[in-house]
Amino acid sequence: MLHYDFMQRAFLAGGAIAMIASVLGVYLMLRGQALMADMLSHVSLAGVTAGALARGSPALAGFVVAVIGAIVAENVRRSYRSYSDVSVAIIMIGGLSTAVVLMSLNPGVGRSFSSYLFGSVVAVRQTEIGLIAAVAVVGGAFFYLCRKALYLMAFDEETAQVRGIPVRLVSLLFSTMTGMIVAAAMPIVGVLLVSSLIVLPAALAIRVAPSFNAAVGLAMLVGVGGVFTGLSASYELSTPPGGTIALTLLVILGAGIALKKAAIKISVLRGRSRRISRNEKLV
Repeated sequence: MLHYDFMQRAFLAGGAIAMIASVLGVYLMLRGQALMADMLSHVSLAGVTAGALARGSPALAGFVVAVIGAIVAENVRRSYRSYSDVSVAIIMIGGLSTAVVLMSLNPGVGRSFSSYLFGSVVAVRQTEIGLIAAVAVVGGAFFYLCRKALYLMAFDEETAQVRGIPVRLVSLLFSTMTGMIVAAAMPIVGVLLVSSLIVLPAALAIRVAPSFNAAVGLAMLVGVGGVFTGLSASYELSTPPGGTIALTLLVILGAGIALKKAAIKISVLRGRSRRISRNEKLV
C-alpha cells in the first residue's frame, strides 16, 4: 500500500492535518462552537465551485473563502452574543445557497465534485501537502503561543479581558485559524465530513481525559490513529476516504465511551466490595 506515491502523500497529509485539527476541536468544544467546523466546510464549497467555474484552483479558492467565512462568522457572532448559533446558521445558509447557484451555472462542475465532497487520496498532490504543512506549522505555533489566552477565553471571555488578554484579536485569529484548518482538511475527508476529523477526537478526549493537557494529547492520538486506520481501510475496501475515516472515528468514540463507563462501574463495584468486607470484619 505505502509503495504507491499517492498513498504516501495521503498518509503524510492526513497525519499532519489530524494532529492540528484535533487540537482545534478541543478548543471549539470548550468554546461551544463545535458546529463552526461544519459551517465553514459548507462555506468552502462555494469557494471550490467558484474556483472551478473560473478555471482556477478549486482548493485554493475554497481555502480563501473558508478563511473569509470564518472572519465574517466571528463578526456576526459578536453581533448576536446571546444567540451564538445564529452566526452559524446565517453563514452556512449564505455559503450553501451561493454554492448551489454557482453549480447551476455549469451543471458539469457539480457532477465532478465527488472528490471535494467525500475526499480522495488521489486528489492529495504536492500542492495540498505544502498547504497542509504550512497550516500545521502556523496552527501549532498559534495554539502554543496563545494556549493560556485560549484556555481562559473558552470559559469566560470577560474574565480573560479583565486579565489583559486582547480578546477580540485572539478570537479573530482563532476564527481565521479555524477556516485555514477546515480548508486544508478538505482533500483528505471532503467538505461534507471535515467536521468529523475536528469534532470526534475532541469529543472522546474531553469525555475521558483527566485534564486539559491530557485531552489535547489524547485528541491528537485519536485523530492520527483514526485517519491512518481509515485510509488503510479505504484503500483495502475501495471506499471513499472521508466516509471511512469518519466511521472509524465514530467507532473509536463509541468504544472509548463504553470503556470509560465500564471502568467507572468496575471502580464503583470495587468500592462497594471493600466497604462490605470492612463491615464484615467489624462484625
